[in-house]
Amino acid sequence: MSTGQKLETAFRFSPPRAEITARTASSRVTLVWLLPMLWTTACGLWGLARQDSVWRDEAATWQVAQRSTAEIGHMLGNVDVVHGLYYLLMHVLFECFGPGITTLRLPSVLATAVAAACVAVIGHRLAGAYAGLAAGMAFGLLPAVQFYLQEGRSYAWVAAGTGVSTLLLVTALQRPVRRRHWAAYSGAVLFTGLLNWLSLMILAAHFVTLLWTSARRTVLARWTVAAGCATAGALPLIVFSRSQSGQLSWIPPLSAHMLIGPGVLLAIGCVGALLDRPRAGRLSSAAVGLPLLAVPQLGLIALSLIQPLFLDRYILYSMLGLALLIGTLVDAAVRAARPRFPGASKGILPMALAVAMLALLPQSLAKRSPSSRVDDVLAVAAEIRHLKQTGNGVLFIPSARRDTKSVSPDAFTGLRDIALVETPVESGTLKGVEAAPARIRAALLAEQRVLLVTDASRVARPVTNARDRVKTAVLRTSFTPVADEEIRGRRVTVYERRPTTR
Repeated sequence: MSTGQKLETAFRFSPPRAEITARTASSRVTLVWLLPMLWTTACGLWGLARQDSVWRDEAATWQVAQRSTAEIGHMLGNVDVVHGLYYLLMHVLFECFGPGITTLRLPSVLATAVAAACVAVIGHRLAGAYAGLAAGMAFGLLPAVQFYLQEGRSYAWVAAGTGVSTLLLVTALQRPVRRRHWAAYSGAVLFTGLLNWLSLMILAAHFVTLLWTSARRTVLARWTVAAGCATAGALPLIVFSRSQSGQLSWIPPLSAHMLIGPGVLLAIGCVGALLDRPRAGRLSSAAVGLPLLAVPQLGLIALSLIQPLFLDRYILYSMLGLALLIGTLVDAAVRAARPRFPGASKGILPMALAVAMLALLPQSLAKRSPSSRVDDVLAVAAEIRHLKQTGNGVLFIPSARRDTKSVSPDAFTGLRDIALVETPVESGTLKGVEAAPARIRAALLAEQRVLLVTDASRVARPVTNARDRVKTAVLRTSFTPVADEEIRGRRVTVYERRPTTR
């Protein structure tokens, strides 16, 4: 074969340059979202078990997920209806994979990874590959995200739903989309709202983005329909949950101290938005990220002036906006360095990640230890196994501490629950129904040895409930403590009846 024929054959079977470029671009896009997803998953799997500890909020998920769908429905009529969808989804997972710490927390890890991938794609579309990659990697490093990505609750799922719906909105603003796209957007918002209806504040954030970017009337009209359908779908939950608002009575009123955190976050977000050079009518990281960060923060503050609600976990999804704006900060640094230091500019992102990891390492380690949570229901159950004797009685102060029995019933085998008249499952509650104070007093005086499960001294609240006051008074006057152990935020005290008491 001649040289000319060889060249002709090589060109004939070599991919065109445009095709190679397209493949390279596609691979780059994939890496932009895949790396943050894998990174966040790795962060979540690191120390997932937290030394085999489960705290009280996760204990609620654990015990409810093991009930039947009928029992869950019965409970939701009385308490925790706002978490109903999450409980049902976790019930399915517990049925498929069995109850355990991995089943409890791994869904939150994967949901957070999805959220990181979404923010990376959004950042890439709006500001470029560096901005997207930095935003996705930063999301998994944020302290609040690190706390809840290993939490057996719904907050990471809400962040994932917010990420998906925001990505769908950005897609609608960048290219023509069909009705099914808006149906997917509405479904994502509705799903997220059913997990936590406070997440519907994302609609206000998205509306600000639409106004900022001077969205076309057709887009505004279709968004209005989609948002209206999502809100209408979540409205029954919102209305019914108001009847259970007493569950939130423990949340303290809004104070100036609580505003420090949101103030710092908003300041960082504003710096990132300014570096993005925001302009009216332009879709940008600032136009998407700043409303996503600011509207939930300011909205929850406003709601807390009416009823105390200010807990950062309720608006964890706003961290998507913060991560997007942090990505803009990193991208701005890369762009500023590139003209004079083209080689060094490529190392800015890895260097920023390394510095952030080292700076946050002590906090990251702390969040993966049992002491990062208020208590541990599994540790106190192990202590009960060690201290109990068959035929003893057991008391809980407050009655919500019965969650350790619900999660580890085998640890309480052979013990009489002195105050209980209806179990949590029978009563459709999380803590069961206890007898009247007089009956508790009579039953307690008939015991010879009693184990009391309560909070550790450093976290215990004053006893105010009439039933708990009776328990405390009888134990103080008619029993003697013979053993007292505190472990991971809970306390077990063994009391024996005084021989001279009649």
